[in-house]
Amino acid sequence: MNASIRFSAVVTGIALTIIVSEQSSWAQPSPAQHTVSVNGIEMYYEIKGQGEPVLLLHGFTGSGQNWDPMLVDLAESFQLIVPDLRGHGNSTNPATEFTHRQSALDVFALLDHLGIETFKAMGISSGGMTLIHMATQQPDRVESMVLIGATIYFPEQAREIFRQVTIESRTDQDWEWMRENHKGGDEQIKAIWMQFHGFEDSYDDMNFTAPYLSTITAHTLIVHGDRDSFFPASIPLEMYTAIPNAYLWIVPNGGHVPIFENMLPRFMQTATAFLRGEWESE
Repeated sequence: MNASIRFSAVVTGIALTIIVSEQSSWAQPSPAQHTVSVNGIEMYYEIKGQGEPVLLLHGFTGSGQNWDPMLVDLAESFQLIVPDLRGHGNSTNPATEFTHRQSALDVFALLDHLGIETFKAMGISSGGMTLIHMATQQPDRVESMVLIGATIYFPEQAREIFRQVTIESRTDQDWEWMRENHKGGDEQIKAIWMQFHGFEDSYDDMNFTAPYLSTITAHTLIVHGDRDSFFPASIPLEMYTAIPNAYLWIVPNGGHVPIFENMLPRFMQTATAFLRGEWESE
């Protein structure tokens, strides 16, 4: 695995740990890096490894390089498709708006461009929310998915965080980390922060009911921290109850996206076995 640097950003008094690989993909351009025009944006993506296609979707304010600590190991078993979501990293977003519903359509357009019909996937936070939309928009295409720190709606505790995150409240460390992830300059970063803030008033984008979730056919592993500051553990339990063929892993003393640092080896072992299809539903 690549070595990593740990940054802790404080959002409204809540410490968030973010992992950034030392061996940044931006420093070493390779033939695996591409850009394609989809749905009015230029979407950047990378392809690594060989085997069954596995889609890796990063979280909001992040980029595809957030997966760097896992790529070497995962690429031994799978062909990895690692995009930057709309407006993040090296992907553009002229509309300066972001919904997870549209993000799902963007990713499907990328997969169509690549000729990938069915696939497996993992998604962090907003990446997981994008996958929930994908798994309900075109259920037959998603074979299995790992949802990490995702939600089916925004509870009040998340909205309180959204409304307190503004451009003016960002620290120098926040800006430093964002500039490492997003190559469109400070205007791109400001747009991302404004979109994040705007989630406080978003009600129709993430608004999944149990009957709707029951249409998901993908085998689904839900990974969630019991100390997630955005989404309480009751939400992944709702997801587990409503989604057929679902598994639930609540990480003790885990925060939002509890899969890095000391948890990384255990997560990699578990997620890799799941994606290989080594688990059987009872």
